[in-house]
Amino acid sequence: MPVSYEDVRHYSAGVVDQRQESVAEECPVAIEYNGISHVVMMATPKDLDDFAVGFSLSEGIVDRIADIYDREIVVAENGVSVSLRIANNCFARLKQRKRNLAGRTGCGLCGVDSLAQVRRQLRPLQRRDAIDFALIHRVLPGLSVMQPLFCQTGATHAAFWVTDDGEVAVAREDVGRHNAIDKLIGALAIAGTDFSRGAVLMTSRASFEIVQKAAAAGIGVVAAISAPTALAIQVAEELNVSLVGFMRSEGYTVYTE
Repeated sequence: MPVSYEDVRHYSAGVVDQRQESVAEECPVAIEYNGISHVVMMATPKDLDDFAVGFSLSEGIVDRIADIYDREIVVAENGVSVSLRIANNCFARLKQRKRNLAGRTGCGLCGVDSLAQVRRQLRPLQRRDAIDFALIHRVLPGLSVMQPLFCQTGATHAAFWVTDDGEVAVAREDVGRHNAIDKLIGALAIAGTDFSRGAVLMTSRASFEIVQKAAAAGIGVVAAISAPTALAIQVAEELNVSLVGFMRSEGYTVYTE
């Protein structure tokens, strides 16, 4: 279950209130490829099939969802294991990278063991037609109903897929923002979505890993409720990603188009 319930004491204005509070769960999630453990991430135990597929795509472990042949989720006492069987050429490439590290919650660089691996060599995306950012802005008032975990616990980030006609088609939540976008990418890939015909909207800041993950999947528009980092803007410019920050009710800021 993604939520647990804890007995707590709440202090306010000198008054002590005994109550039961909803708390977001996180657990170790091991991702294995062809029987070999690759990485352990701390994640919300929900939509883990989406998470494993999205992580595989956004981290360049596979090139397309067709490279993933089988997926199996096994719940154990101390965590969850997601096993994927992938194409031999992808697995051979993965072994060369020698990445097998434990990750922290939402860590965007988990599994990276050298500075050279931080910035992956990605091809710039083809520039798409001008984006109507007002369509993305229009969905803000309705986002809360698509974040049940956040509404219950206040502890999760969310990633939304906003279509070109300004509708939120898919939403995924996790305690880590990088996990949330991986879950979203996985859900979209499984559904056969055209990544060039929409935008990612994040409830978090737009760090460079978010932009890099989006570009790796072929997503050319990233909007964030909070601010981008300088490196996120630089990566967005290099990869032809349209980047918007401070997407709030009063307006938004366009950093790259």
